[in-house]
Amino acid sequence: QVQLVESGGGLVQAGDSLRLSCAASGRTFSNYVMAWFRQAPGKEREFVAAVTSSTSDTFYGDFVKGRFTISRDNAKDTVYLQMNSLKAEDTAVYYCAAGLPGNSRRYFSDRSYDCWGQGTQVTVSS
Repeated sequence: QVQLVESGGGLVQAGDSLRLSCAASGRTFSNYVMAWFRQAPGKEREFVAAVTSSTSDTFYGDFVKGRFTISRDNAKDTVYLQMNSLKAEDTAVYYCAAGLPGNSRRYFSDRSYDCWGQGTQVTVSS
């Protein structure tokens, strides 16, 4: 398995930007589809974005609407989530995940990922 450590969360105001990072170690990072999920208090975990292993194709949750960008640097074993125009409803714990979903229809489900980071808190004040 691969070990994941997120960083970059914090308290910001609505309209601000944040960049989350997820550093991987262990098995070959470049083999994995990498994703970000989030979970707000009292809500289920929600798909945010995913990036494929070889072609770096990207996929986003419907709510993102062009505000977030996922990217990966295989040379640094790191995946990023650039979040712009943050809203109060983006407040959540953000988790990095790695997996081998097999096909793009499975990218959106947290059950497709078997390696998870500890999460980083993002709080957006309105």
